[in-house]
Amino acid sequence: MLQINDDITLADWELSESFTRSSGPGGQNVNKVSTAVELRFEAARSPNLTPAVKTRLKRLAGRRWTLDGALILRVEDTRSQTRNREIARERLTELVRKALVAPKRRIATRPTLGSKKRRLKAKKVRGEVKTLRGRVEGEQ
Repeated sequence: MLQINDDITLADWELSESFTRSSGPGGQNVNKVSTAVELRFEAARSPNLTPAVKTRLKRLAGRRWTLDGALILRVEDTRSQTRNREIARERLTELVRKALVAPKRRIATRPTLGSKKRRLKAKKVRGEVKTLRGRVEGEQ
């Protein structure tokens, strides 16, 4: 079981881990020991998450979200399998916590009259500077 917050706990059947050999430093250990962790969370089938949270989680996950609605996190940061497992679970917890927070709705605002006038004045000044760069008429 994975505790997300006071209300949400992910059951063991929702999570599955597989281990593979990781790339990077580690000497001969890299060729012998499976330290990389691939944590799979069945997010679409999770009864603990609301549809709105699942939608936000899908957006946050990006390419880590599979077609069948699972979230896959791969961690190969350290040489220790147990530490990689902890990191993967921490990342999943953080991702779900971010998805729980509903974004604030943006309130559309109109530009003030003063800001419109300042913008138009700046455009006019800039245009005059550019026209003064042109060919001078009458002098030879």
